[in-house]
Amino acid sequence: MPFPSRLLAILALAASLPALGGCVSPQDRRAADESRCLSYGFRPGSDAFATCLQTIDLDRSADRRQLLSGPPYGYGYGGFGYRRGPFW
Repeated sequence: MPFPSRLLAILALAASLPALGGCVSPQDRRAADESRCLSYGFRPGSDAFATCLQTIDLDRSADRRQLLSGPPYGYGYGGFGYRRGPFW
């Protein structure tokens, strides 16, 4: 019976690879943000550079909030046809 346990291990490894691929250290993220602002032409230490970094961070936070807030209204949580609508 080594086949099912080997298959289970392979499936567990395959399921964990996308999660591990998304891991980025804060230092790497900061370096990527700085290089992005540099590519826009902002100079390090300037107010515009700081604003660029802040904007990138705020955009990332907004994306995270939207992702964690769940599906939009009407998609799986009481929208048309789910305990409401013409079938109720």
